[in-house]
Amino acid sequence: MYSFRNVYKFIKPSFLRQSIVDSGSRSYATMSTNPQTYKFNHSMIRVKDPKESVKFYEYLGMKLIKKIEEPEAKFDLYFLGYDSPKAASHGNHWSDREGLIELTHNYGTEKDPNYKITNGNTEPHKGFGHTCISVDNLQAACQRIEDAGYKFQKKLSDGRMKHIAFALDPDNYWVEIIGQNPLEKTEDIKTTDVETYRMNHTMIRIKDHEKSLKFYQEVMGMSLLRTSENPSANFNLYFLGYPGAGDQGVPTSSANGVNPIAGREGLLELTWNYGTEKDENFQYHNGNDEPQGFGHICVSVDDLDAACQRFDDLKVNWKKRLTDGRMKNVAFVLDPDNYWIEVVQNEKLKERANW
Repeated sequence: MYSFRNVYKFIKPSFLRQSIVDSGSRSYATMSTNPQTYKFNHSMIRVKDPKESVKFYEYLGMKLIKKIEEPEAKFDLYFLGYDSPKAASHGNHWSDREGLIELTHNYGTEKDPNYKITNGNTEPHKGFGHTCISVDNLQAACQRIEDAGYKFQKKLSDGRMKHIAFALDPDNYWVEIIGQNPLEKTEDIKTTDVETYRMNHTMIRIKDHEKSLKFYQEVMGMSLLRTSENPSANFNLYFLGYPGAGDQGVPTSSANGVNPIAGREGLLELTWNYGTEKDENFQYHNGNDEPQGFGHICVSVDDLDAACQRFDDLKVNWKKRLTDGRMKNVAFVLDPDNYWIEVVQNEKLKERANW
């Protein structure tokens, strides 16, 4: 959530209890955190013109859930997500959701003709790949977006993969579009209901799949829900998330090109290209080094202090501890590829920041 404008195998998570010492008072406090209650809350991307970006994501059916204005620091944050009565998180507090997109706008970029975003898909700045929405009727949904004048990186008819498309947002970030239903059942349907859409996943590229899977399962407490191996194309995809309805017995593949977890929100897709782990000089761009674009993913937790203590005990690398800087309600962990992971309090479970 915080933008740092000036920078500035399945393992089931366990319930963890810890006692820590306050060295000042010598008193003891018992803190607990349960990773099974965590939520993959949002993914942050920087945008040039918030009016155009908000308009685009609202056209995809999202609503502005929360806006945080920081005029002194000269940036605003826009949190968008699905919130219709059919949405998975309808009516929830913004911190008690999965599948939000955070748009960070630094004042003045919309007036700067030279300001450009890196979308994470061009060399030498590859890293972040895309966000993904799942829709009811894939063909009709893609046609609706095209009719509105938005561009595509890949249409359904392009290439070999006829069951996915990639739309481009105003900053040329890729938005994957996948179907919730078999293609042959939706090919003659001309309508689409945006209230049924889901913000399904966020994709990042990783160097070493073993290190990243270990980190996201053992440290962040996620579960590996699905693996898609593609040896002929030299890459694998790993989909992880926190516990949700329908996770048990998820098949690794499905007929008709339908992703078996397309109905979920708040998933993380890790893309591993074979061999990168063997190149000691290889690294991905995390989006926060120049040129900037993608910022971070964010996990909301049951008890922020206890969760950060747990991360400390697991010897994570920190970008920002809770005690660093003036923002005492957010922390940032670094994953094995130096992607930033924001950690915030789920305000439904425990009030802290009164966002």
